[in-house]
Amino acid sequence: MSKDTNGLNQQLASFFPYRLAVLSEAVSRSMAQIYAVRFDLSRDEWRVLAALYKAPPTKTTAIIEHTTLDKLSASRALARMEGKGLVSRSVDPDDARAYLVKLLPAGRELYKKIEPLVLARERFLLEDLGADELASLNALHDKLLLRARQLVEMGDEGRRA
Repeated sequence: MSKDTNGLNQQLASFFPYRLAVLSEAVSRSMAQIYAVRFDLSRDEWRVLAALYKAPPTKTTAIIEHTTLDKLSASRALARMEGKGLVSRSVDPDDARAYLVKLLPAGRELYKKIEPLVLARERFLLEDLGADELASLNALHDKLLLRARQLVEMGDEGRRA
């Protein structure tokens, strides 16, 4: 593997999953400047808040799936949010081992404050793309997500792909 003068692996720098992770981290940090600094929310708390905004009381497992958080991260975020009065958790009447999470009025108000700010950042990120580029980006995103999910479903068999 070749290295540049800074000692960085050039092959890694051009490896698609690495480049995507770098982009994702940069976008996440740019958004976190809003909800972390101005509103004292972690990334995980923001994801949960956004997922619950228009949802009815939701099982914790559905929140985990929708936000792509692991169980521990989701649990910690929910506990912090409950402590801040943003959500409430109650035992699921259909499954005593599960919880239903509900966004409280304070959580709804907080989301309404943050949403226009993150949407403005999204517009800034995408404003240099033309309509065709944006349509292509969205289509490519969907295709890549489908393929990545196929690899996950294939498990170890996907190693040959």
